[in-house]
Amino acid sequence: MADTAEAVKKTVEKTAAAATAQAEKVQAAGAKAFREGLDRTTASLSELNAEGKQNLDAMVASAAAAQKGAESLGQQALAYGKTSWESGVAAAQSMAKARSVQELIELQTSYTKSALETYLAEMSKASDVFTASVKDSFKPINERVTATVEKFQAAR
Repeated sequence: MADTAEAVKKTVEKTAAAATAQAEKVQAAGAKAFREGLDRTTASLSELNAEGKQNLDAMVASAAAAQKGAESLGQQALAYGKTSWESGVAAAQSMAKARSVQELIELQTSYTKSALETYLAEMSKASDVFTASVKDSFKPINERVTATVEKFQAAR
């Protein structure tokens, strides 16, 4: 019976040692998998943070371009208003000096034609400035969208 007890004791010790070794392997594998997952998560968060910063920079650049366009349009409108006022005053003074109704009508017709041509040219310039402003303000955002789409397509 002593031999049997000794054999059982040795079997239990071997089984315990094997179980301990297996538990250590499982623990090491779990720790390694956890570390790798944590590293991947940290890298993904860093990349996401970088993307967010680039998106914010694009929005700031877009807003700056839009503001620049608005300022340009404002300055252009102010300059046109001043020029229009001055030419209107000059036309009124000229019309006040007219010696006949015929001359007054000719001066008024000439002024109206000139004012309309100037207005149409000014609106064309304003349209060009506005179009360029919109194009410039959307450029940084379009670049970010393109970069993001390319990144998603590369990840496929």
